[in-house]
Amino acid sequence: MSLVRSIATVSGFTLLSRLLGFARDILIAAMLGAGGMADAFFVAFKFPNLFRRLFGEGAFSVAFIPLLAGDIEKRGLEEARDFAANALSILIVLTGFLVAIIEIIMPWAMLVFAPGFSENPEKFTLAVELSRITFPYLAFISAVALMSGILNTLHRYAAAAAAPVVLNIFMIGALLALTPITQTPSHALAWGVLFAGIGQFVWLVIACKRAGFAIRWQLPRIDDKVKLLGKRMVPGMIGVGVYQLNLLIDTMLASMVSDGAVSWLYYADRVHQLPLGVIGIAIGTAMLPTLSRQLQGKDPSVAMYSQNRGIEIALLLTMPAAVALAVMGIPIINVLFQRGAFSATETSATGMALTIFACGLPASVLVKVLAPGFFAREDTKTPIRIGIICMILNIGMIVVLMPLFGHLGIAAATAVSSWINAISLGTILRKRNHLTFDDRLKRRVPRIILSSAMMGLALWAAITFFWNAGYDAILRAAIMAGIVITGMVVYALIAQLSGATSFSELKSTLKRGNPA
Repeated sequence: MSLVRSIATVSGFTLLSRLLGFARDILIAAMLGAGGMADAFFVAFKFPNLFRRLFGEGAFSVAFIPLLAGDIEKRGLEEARDFAANALSILIVLTGFLVAIIEIIMPWAMLVFAPGFSENPEKFTLAVELSRITFPYLAFISAVALMSGILNTLHRYAAAAAAPVVLNIFMIGALLALTPITQTPSHALAWGVLFAGIGQFVWLVIACKRAGFAIRWQLPRIDDKVKLLGKRMVPGMIGVGVYQLNLLIDTMLASMVSDGAVSWLYYADRVHQLPLGVIGIAIGTAMLPTLSRQLQGKDPSVAMYSQNRGIEIALLLTMPAAVALAVMGIPIINVLFQRGAFSATETSATGMALTIFACGLPASVLVKVLAPGFFAREDTKTPIRIGIICMILNIGMIVVLMPLFGHLGIAAATAVSSWINAISLGTILRKRNHLTFDDRLKRRVPRIILSSAMMGLALWAAITFFWNAGYDAILRAAIMAGIVITGMVVYALIAQLSGATSFSELKSTLKRGNPA
């Protein structure tokens, strides 16, 4: 399967997941609003996800996938299957032990994770209760991340990309079905998270079996391959830990800003995550196994082509998305969330945060594209050093900006640190001759920027002349849909006419795959 088709597969399912996620968040906003109950749930939801990214999708995956790709290419499926089964057994034991410890010390852990909640005993108690329900999700979703890595390495992207759809279905179902019988809607959501983890685990077990890579439980054993995996995980854990520490610090500081700040940033980030997930995570997911196997084949020109096309596709899709979110931040939040317990005040605070997050969106996606250039070459140390520097800068900027701009200062620091991270990764790859921009990329990037800017002007004019927050919900949604479709058409036409892209070339690339 070609890189572009791999990206398209992951993007399609990720888009479906994000659309369901918006439906979920619309329900959450209507039923919980952006106050204390919502803050407590979002912290409880972030808590296991922080460790999931550290153990499952983070350090473990970037160390595991290149080793598994090497086994498949050089030693065959049987040895690769044995290695994967042993790795899964060890991962389940480690995460199970962590879950047990955190469940016991949850009140003290919450004092670290959301210290601002301690000033409101009711909110603090609720956050502890919800976190105890959601935290076992970590063990299931970490196993899901490993099995997703297996399927991606086999170029079976669909089932793994569809797993987040299961999460959103379970959460929506829980919110609608369990709210009448649970203490609060937030309790229903917390149980939905746990049930979703079980559902995703079963889904991926079945997918691996259908792919001819059934994994059987075995007693963990520490062999040479596992020792090598652990050795490569350590720098990766530090690097991913730096990023997760950034998120932890953001949440800690947001809990101290004001009641609702955690929710404002959450809702803004959810919209920001749509293009980041559909484009950035999709490209990163496809890039790591693709580059790993291409580099195992000792043909650097193919890997270089893939890296250039990854950057091109990322910017082609991300730049217009960033401009659109920046121009239409408040109207978008108004249409998506302003109903029920979510008022105009929440819309304004969330919309401004979205506008600022959007400024860092291209950089966040480029990080997802560039980082596999290091991981596929089994270099996890360099991204760590860059991550530590960016973390220190992020914290410093938050300390300076938050007293002046509140939660918007946190969003601004996130955007700036993302750009520093992306530029640093790209610069180092170029210095090592692992990334050389080809003529096609050099020609198209300025045209992509120009096309995005012209689309932004068209959107700004449309918002100015046609948008009115006083219209009823249906009319506001219809106007927003019309403006978005118009923006997409304007961008597509300008991109085609300016040479920023070629639809015929994209179509032929989908058919033929990467050059040999």
